[in-house]
Amino acid sequence: MNAISALGPKSEGLSVSVVVYRPDVAKLNATLASLGASCEGLRAINCSFPIALYLVDNDGGVPDVSATLDALRIENVVITVIAGHGNVGYGRGHNLAIERSNSRYHLVLNPDIELASDALKEALDFFDSHTEAGLITPWIGDEQGHQQFLCRRYPTLLDLFARGFLPLRLRRLFTRRLALYEMRDRINARDIVWDPPIVSGCFMLFRTSVLKQLGGFDARYFLYFEDYDLSLRAHDVTRVVYAPTVRVLHHGGGAARKGSGHIRMFLASAYKFFNRFGWKWL
Repeated sequence: MNAISALGPKSEGLSVSVVVYRPDVAKLNATLASLGASCEGLRAINCSFPIALYLVDNDGGVPDVSATLDALRIENVVITVIAGHGNVGYGRGHNLAIERSNSRYHLVLNPDIELASDALKEALDFFDSHTEAGLITPWIGDEQGHQQFLCRRYPTLLDLFARGFLPLRLRRLFTRRLALYEMRDRINARDIVWDPPIVSGCFMLFRTSVLKQLGGFDARYFLYFEDYDLSLRAHDVTRVVYAPTVRVLHHGGGAARKGSGHIRMFLASAYKFFNRFGWKWL
């Protein structure tokens, strides 16, 4: 049994893991503040509902967000800072929190996400009503409130290249193809969609028992595609669901806009992903 597979017999409540590496302080504060507001919404229903936050420091120098953390403590969120391990990568960083968690639900959360005040309540209500669901992905908006289409069908190399690296004027040549890859024919602001093949790692809310069964993220991915990998493996043990009543905003960007280092990591992870699950070219 690996370190992430054991779950206590009295598991309850919610745990949240946020991995940070030289984060944008304003975005991190906004993420934590929105998490606090959404926790407050849960506590309005159940004042004793246990909530734990694991802030995983992959840099050794988390910026000062003490005021926001203090506000979370006022909401009785138990905060654990995990540090001293160095930059072990995104998925492995979350695994450090997952292996410590003993909750009923676990949220993998990016430090550039803002939760709606009722997001957690809506998500846990959905779990209560749909026992077959083991992983929820939300409606995700951008900074202008427009929907981002981050559910995916299985990618081809051409899809990834066109979406991630082509300038907008050339990307328009692949509009129909990319719309199919992004499931725009299925995903909208109203309808529940069961079993989208791949969902975004910026917000993945699991039944912790499912996440433990999967062993968390595959640590062979340093950055990028760890969520693709985990999504595909999740289908082997549970049902994945897009639940649009759960709403968040996402301030993230693509690898090509983050410089050559991120492009190299993206390509290395893509190679590992396709080697594991199968190559599709066109």
